[in-house]
Amino acid sequence: MTDIEIETHPLQPFLPTTAKLLMLGSFPPPQTRWKMDFYYPNYQNDMWRIFGLIFFKDKDHFLDLPNKNFKEQLIREFLTQIGVGIFDTAYQVKRLQGNASDKFLEIVTPTDLSKLLEQIPMCHTIMTTGDKATDTLMLHFPEQATKPMIGQSVQVNYADRELNLYRLPSSSRAYPLALEKKAEAYKQFFEQIGLV
Repeated sequence: MTDIEIETHPLQPFLPTTAKLLMLGSFPPPQTRWKMDFYYPNYQNDMWRIFGLIFFKDKDHFLDLPNKNFKEQLIREFLTQIGVGIFDTAYQVKRLQGNASDKFLEIVTPTDLSKLLEQIPMCHTIMTTGDKATDTLMLHFPEQATKPMIGQSVQVNYADRELNLYRLPSSSRAYPLALEKKAEAYKQFFEQIGLV
């Protein structure tokens, strides 16, 4: 059996100084699936359609439809404007099946959360998308910290900061929930934290 190579995160954390919210996924898909050098780069992933629906009532707002691509610059500018940072909970992984499925993702090195938070002093909310991301994030906190249920939040104290942890449905098409229902869950979350 050949050794599975360890992949190191290919993107820099996106941490605008305005960030009040840090969104954490698990790990980017293999680069063959990318449409841009940014987060949620797979055209099949619904994250930027969810953002389009919530903030512009248009699922295609951040999409370059003729080229089946994303409007990366627009996404970056919008996230900076509303104060959203993005990274992933894993810094190094092994893909046990060579795909983007969280089920077959082995976390080798979790992300250094305190290093991310140092760069975004206004951030008091962390949101994870999906189970693997949530489980990996919870490794940073004391054992008694409760893992949030989907659509729920818990509070933890970490690095001298009160943090609200929220867990939302995965934006992956593999997660069996209609786009509109996902957008509704995200919209309620953004309303709760005052971004909408």
